[in-house]
Amino acid sequence: MKLYSYFRSSAAFRVRIGLNLKGLAYETAPIHLRRNDQSRPDYRSVNPQGLVPTLEDGGLTLIQSMAILEYLDETRPEPPFLPKIPADRARVRGLADIVACDIHPINNLRVLRYLARELGHDEAAIGKWYNHWITAGFQALEPLLAHSDHTGAFCHGDSPGLADIALVPQVVNAERYQLDLAQFSTIMRIYQNCMRLDAFAAAHPRNQPDYEL
Repeated sequence: MKLYSYFRSSAAFRVRIGLNLKGLAYETAPIHLRRNDQSRPDYRSVNPQGLVPTLEDGGLTLIQSMAILEYLDETRPEPPFLPKIPADRARVRGLADIVACDIHPINNLRVLRYLARELGHDEAAIGKWYNHWITAGFQALEPLLAHSDHTGAFCHGDSPGLADIALVPQVVNAERYQLDLAQFSTIMRIYQNCMRLDAFAAAHPRNQPDYEL
C-alpha cells in the first residue's frame, strides 16, 4: 500500500490511524500542501482533485478519507471501525460526520488560504474563523458523547472506531490553534485514551517523515 499524505492534513491523519489500527504496512509518499505539491501534474494524474489522502492498494487508487476508511473496514474487517447493530453504526457515523462533514471542510488549508489570499483576512481573523467553527462543532459533539450510555473509554464503547479516528486529528488541530479545550471534558478524555494507543500516537503529525515545525 502507498499513502499520499501530508503530515498536517487531518484527513490524511485519519487514514494513517485507520491503517495502523488494522495493522497494515504502507509506504508514505509526502505531498507538501504548502509548497503546492498537490498541483504537480504527476500528482494530479493520481488524484485529479489535488487533495490528500490518496491510497493505492494494488491496482486500486482510492480518494477521500472517509471512503478509504470504509474500504479498509470492508476489506479488512478486524478490528472493526463500526459496531454491529445498525442503530449503533448510525450513531458512530453521525459523530464522525460532525467532524468530517461540518467542522473540517470549512477549516481546511484551501479555505484558509482563500480567506487570506483572496479575501485579505489577516492571521488574527483567520484564527478567529477557525476557532469559531471548531468550537461550534465541539459544542454539539460534547453533549452527544457526555450524555450517552453508549460512550465508554472511546466515542462508542471501549474500543476505538470511526468516530475516534475522525475526532483525534481535529483535537490536534484545535490544540495547534490554541483553542481552549477545557470546556470539552468528554472529548478530551476520549482523545487522551486514544493517544495512549500506538496506532494513534504513530499517526500523529510529529511522527511523520515529512514533519516540520
